[in-house]
Amino acid sequence: MRYLFQGDSITDCGRGDYGNPYATGCGYPRLLEADLMAQDGDCEVMNCGISGNRVVDLLARWKRDCLNLKPDVITILIGVNDVWHEFGNHDGVSVPLFEEVYRILLRETFAALPQTRLILMGAYVMPGPATTPDWDVFSGEVAARREVTRKLAEEFGLTYVDLQEAFDEAQKKFPVQRWTGDGVHPTAAGHEVIAEAWKKAAGV
Repeated sequence: MRYLFQGDSITDCGRGDYGNPYATGCGYPRLLEADLMAQDGDCEVMNCGISGNRVVDLLARWKRDCLNLKPDVITILIGVNDVWHEFGNHDGVSVPLFEEVYRILLRETFAALPQTRLILMGAYVMPGPATTPDWDVFSGEVAARREVTRKLAEEFGLTYVDLQEAFDEAQKKFPVQRWTGDGVHPTAAGHEVIAEAWKKAAGV
């Protein structure tokens, strides 16, 4: 089985060598790589997340960093930068465009790789220095893109991972600072939350 994880900095997590998909970084893909490779002798894990990416950036590199790699399982986590970039440099991606581009990604994937399994993870947000100043707008906009992701998963018959629910549950156990430093990027414990949510949804 060849697993590919796609997304932004949450997935990237310091993988560094963007020319090497087997450089899995130090986040949840690395945790899942350890688990998956310990279980399956014929297993490869790849990470093509790139910091700062929005859904439109995924589309621009989808053939090179996804279709050409011919994975058996593709996991996508995208959406927070489509909101966050609007606050910093007015370069966000609107909800309708987010949905349209995401649907193109899925359609192109099924056309090229009809046997490949796709797992969609919903974007999440927590209170933190990057999110609290504009919390109502930030959390609402992320929720809108999360709903698009959930809807597309249902429409295409895909596995959906509700990371917001996973982090909401985690915050009942320990304060938010245990899971994120800024409201977006996970701590080591936060990456474990993502990995465990993925395994539960994926049936691994």
